[in-house]
Amino acid sequence: MSFKYLEKLFQDFTELLDDNEEYNVIIEVDKEANKKSFTAHSTVLRYRSPYFKNENNIKIIIKPNISSQAFEIILKFIYVGIVNVENVDIKTIYELMIAAKELEFEELSKEIESHLIDTKATWIRTHFSFVYQSIFKINKFKDLENFCNNIIAKHPNLIFGSEDFVSLPESALVSILKRDDLKVDESDIWDYVIKWGIARIPDLPIELKKWSNDNFLILKITLQQCLPHIRYFHISNANIMDKVKPYRKILDEQLWDDLIQYLLLPDRPIKSIILPARSISISELPSRENKPFSTLINEEHALKVSSWIDFKSTPYFHETCLINFNSRDGFAPKTFWDMCHGYANTIAILKVEGTEILGGYNPLQWNNLSLRGKRHGRWMETNDSFIFHYNIQNSIHSRIKCTLLGNV
Repeated sequence: MSFKYLEKLFQDFTELLDDNEEYNVIIEVDKEANKKSFTAHSTVLRYRSPYFKNENNIKIIIKPNISSQAFEIILKFIYVGIVNVENVDIKTIYELMIAAKELEFEELSKEIESHLIDTKATWIRTHFSFVYQSIFKINKFKDLENFCNNIIAKHPNLIFGSEDFVSLPESALVSILKRDDLKVDESDIWDYVIKWGIARIPDLPIELKKWSNDNFLILKITLQQCLPHIRYFHISNANIMDKVKPYRKILDEQLWDDLIQYLLLPDRPIKSIILPARSISISELPSRENKPFSTLINEEHALKVSSWIDFKSTPYFHETCLINFNSRDGFAPKTFWDMCHGYANTIAILKVEGTEILGGYNPLQWNNLSLRGKRHGRWMETNDSFIFHYNIQNSIHSRIKCTLLGNV
């Protein structure tokens, strides 16, 4: 027979965590404005993580890169093995994942990484540039990297259109360039790579005609990991001459000769390796203009509506197009019906001035025949439509509970 006193053990270690007398280690975390000190016991720290074995005999540990909120959660995990993030803001959860990885709590870090991917996709999407850049600086969160790269393949403007694109780590940019399914025209990829490289070289002349051979050489060295992943032979002839030729000095001589030969005599063999075209055709590419998503709802709202459409618990993005915009097309009912005629899977959104946003989803096809007095207009059934409501604090959506008839 065995006797277990786990509850008492838990209580004792909780009290040990709060002990302000017998500690022998002080841990200072966070930056100056939010700096906070925690006390701990070296024996407990060393047995809980190999990281602290390297800190043996050190009485003060200083970690300004770890937030006080994240470390407080980790310290409780060290002593009592519990992590509760139910009421913790998502940014702190993200910081907790990074701190756990740094302090070599691998299981905890992996658990939080999965939690963020499975349940916090909206936050990742709306803070995408921050997340993407930080995980590549650490380069230890492969699942999150893959998750983000899959998003970038479909929505490249999240990175290429961001204000801090030029500060993207080289490893992150190379990872993107390797994607066969990247939805960007190859000549635009060339433009982005050149922009990224130039931004990393101070004091370059603004006018290209004033560049020296040394300037081109520095750019070539800066981009040496990126240039091999550009699909040069899938750039149009016009863009080869207009975009690539001005920077031909950063390319290997053999590659440039092969490009010119391929442009003039495409049937002749060349020595350079021709990488396959990316799998998305130019006709399917999204606009490169970095316009606001909407004047009525933000991208986080759109993510939630997308998940409601497909009954998903995790928010994600649907490709959309604008059919009717009252401020542009007018408010006449006939205009609305004529422009929406024949479309299915549509979302209608309106804003009550100064208060709330209302909307609805119609999976059925709009039919303007009934509006014109035609007999072909008919009542149709659906269980998949819903209405929704947003205010500043929260969102509500309501599905129908029984089949409704609607004349669409």
